[in-house]
Amino acid sequence: MSDPVYPDLNGASVFITGGGSGIGSSLTEGFLRQGAKVAFVQRSDASDFVTRMEAETGNRPLFLPCDITDIARLKSSIAEASDAHGPVTVLVNNAANDKRHKTEEVTEEFWDWSQAINLKAYFFACQAVVQGMRNAGGGAIVNFSSVSYMMGNAGYPSYTSANGGITAMTRSLAREFGPDKIRANALLPGWVLTDKQLELWASPEDLAAHMDKQCLKEHLAPRDIVGGTLFLASDASRMMTGQVMVIDGGVVFSG
Repeated sequence: MSDPVYPDLNGASVFITGGGSGIGSSLTEGFLRQGAKVAFVQRSDASDFVTRMEAETGNRPLFLPCDITDIARLKSSIAEASDAHGPVTVLVNNAANDKRHKTEEVTEEFWDWSQAINLKAYFFACQAVVQGMRNAGGGAIVNFSSVSYMMGNAGYPSYTSANGGITAMTRSLAREFGPDKIRANALLPGWVLTDKQLELWASPEDLAAHMDKQCLKEHLAPRDIVGGTLFLASDASRMMTGQVMVIDGGVVFSG
């Protein structure tokens, strides 16, 4: 499977959160293969991934170590990326943590931690790129949410609360910054079988039950999310903003 080529992404300054593992690593590779100048943040070391991407794509990403709950460091990372590649014109807020939990067990500290990763960091990353996008004449923000909240899933209420907040925030940003030619859209993946999902939660029984809900009878891989992200980041979607795009094999239906 190969992605369409979007000429406007060649040379674009792209910033991805969580871009060195899981879905994020596939996103980084996808933008690199478009010729984009990619910077990404991640808490764990991604040096080996950077080396591999340079060897495989001929395009070296900029890895900036960062815990996205450290807002000061997140903002300084965006500034470093802008210094290296020019103002960020494509922001992909991808990093998230869907740790399972029950409502009765949630403490105030856990709630704050979950929202810090899954919603707060998204907002402040958006805030940090706006002026650069404005100066550049426009830009695209892609905020990753999840179909989990649309399905009314149990098992992680803090996470699904943040998911709903992401789509609401995205629509407000689209309205606020549309006059500056800054677009904001939300991308909602279904159950993507990353290494983490396979290790922690993808039991045969749960996989079979989820497959029963999908129209397309094939489990999603990280690679399946790349094409939609490239589309939302490119001029191919230049008149699309404030929208929700679902890539889940046909579990939920938006609209």
